[in-house]
Amino acid sequence: MQVNELTAVVTGGASGLGEATVRRIVAHGGRAIIADQNIEKGQALEGELGSSAVFCGVDVTSEEQVKKMISLSVQQFGSVNSLVNCAGIVIAEKVSGKEGAHKLGSFQKVIEVNLIGTFNMIRLVTEQMQENVPNEEGERGIIINTASIAAFEGQIGQAAYSASKGGVAGMTLPISRELARYGIRVMTIAPGLFETPMFEVLPDSAKEALGQMTPFPKRLGKPDEYARLVLSIVENSMMNGEVVRLDGAIRLQPR
Repeated sequence: MQVNELTAVVTGGASGLGEATVRRIVAHGGRAIIADQNIEKGQALEGELGSSAVFCGVDVTSEEQVKKMISLSVQQFGSVNSLVNCAGIVIAEKVSGKEGAHKLGSFQKVIEVNLIGTFNMIRLVTEQMQENVPNEEGERGIIINTASIAAFEGQIGQAAYSASKGGVAGMTLPISRELARYGIRVMTIAPGLFETPMFEVLPDSAKEALGQMTPFPKRLGKPDEYARLVLSIVENSMMNGEVVRLDGAIRLQPR
């Protein structure tokens, strides 16, 4: 699939990895739905990018809101042939810490947004993608999820986050096998340490120290590097059913 043919729903599209993806899709002639709960940032990005990008406030865990967003996408652009799931949250909480046992509610919330929200988007967008006219290779759509290297070597305090991202990684292959009959590919990117909103509160010295943990290049990843990989996956139809690490060869230590 060519990037200029994309009509993409990008969750978490108003900031970080999602914003970079929206920008790169539009810059290469595609169209994007900025699906996010941050109304201020989403509308600002829509205003900046013009008619090729439309903001839609949406909670990825809500069936009703996601269905409305898909209807808006079809109404605005005629179809949806790609989904990039970037929406997610992170917490740091020990199973047994100074304040007692890990809060069950916070664990459930991370699973709900990161894992169930991703699946909710997949199942509902797939319904729409099945209606697309296939291209010359029989492809009707592409789904790209976001896991994390924490799915494979999560650190202390990351039980909830690692479980949620491990689930995203784990469902990649079975869903790709199921959707193959429709010509819909499914891929997952597992980023390492990236310059995303979760790092904005850290001083530059702390960011630099984190970046030095990466073998090469010795820095935090840039959101546009994630976006460039998204576009590479879109254009390479043999990429299917796989989790790709984007991490500069880093392997997380226990803490």
